[in-house]
Amino acid sequence: MSKTIIQVDQVKRTYEVKKGSWKKEKKFVEAVKGISFDVKDGEIFGLLGPNGAGKTTMIKMLTTMLIPTDGTIEVLGFNPVHQHKELRPHINFILGGERNLYWRLSAYDNLAYFADLYKIPRSTQKERIPQLLKLVELEEAADRRVETFSKGMKQRLQIARGLLNNPKILFLDEPSIGLDPVSARKLRDILRDLNQQGTTIVLTTHYMYEADELCDRIAFINHGELIAIDTPQNLKQRTNHLSVIECKLSNSTKQEITRLLEGANIFDSEIHEEQNVLKVRIPAEEPQKVVSLLYNLPYLEVQDLSITKPSLEDAYVSMVGGV
Repeated sequence: MSKTIIQVDQVKRTYEVKKGSWKKEKKFVEAVKGISFDVKDGEIFGLLGPNGAGKTTMIKMLTTMLIPTDGTIEVLGFNPVHQHKELRPHINFILGGERNLYWRLSAYDNLAYFADLYKIPRSTQKERIPQLLKLVELEEAADRRVETFSKGMKQRLQIARGLLNNPKILFLDEPSIGLDPVSARKLRDILRDLNQQGTTIVLTTHYMYEADELCDRIAFINHGELIAIDTPQNLKQRTNHLSVIECKLSNSTKQEITRLLEGANIFDSEIHEEQNVLKVRIPAEEPQKVVSLLYNLPYLEVQDLSITKPSLEDAYVSMVGGV
């Protein structure tokens, strides 16, 4: 059993906001409502939820940037509130997007600048920076200005920046946001390699495929509350009574198919119109009945029909529901 290196116990975070132009009225918003979980040494742990669910607030409390309103947090044996100076050298935090880089500096100079902030000796920098640039596949672009980089290259440089202090835990907030599929795949490969070398990773993401592929365990959060926490496989099995029917339908409209399915008490289907064809995704407890329903309509043309097990996205929608 791996030891616990993050312990979160009944943590709350409340914000005070003011409304009104003249007589401002104070209002308190609970961003996090008594969440508890732990993270094991060496795992990739995912926090998933809709916008405003409390994911980023939780990450900021774990990384000493916000103070909890109530509850306790322990990271690597340190209290992030009272022992933030002791904790910070052992962790790092990377935001998605293109922030936190100096675009007019080269990749090498960016890393050298941040290494100076971490008080890393110049002799160590000369060895570590080329190693990190090679790790994120940017060694050939070391002397190029960051302003010439693609989004994927900038994000890989952010990963290198986050590894300068050799953190025991790397926190990532939506690391692949805005990346094309090739860049996102490279990023996932880098994160897997880091994890295999012993780095514990805590990440938030909206991409279910990314979470399913990377994470050892996942926590679903919604409206500041913990909905479920388990391995991706176990989360998917919680919707195991459902199968998913996917097909293309012709000679009908989205409204007609919606009415047809609702008449069969199916309300969670996804229907998309593409070039006079409906792409349909239907979760069903008894898929054969739905298939018979579709094929028994003489005017309806059914193509490319398949029946599969639920995905992590299906589990997420089932548990988190509408936001």
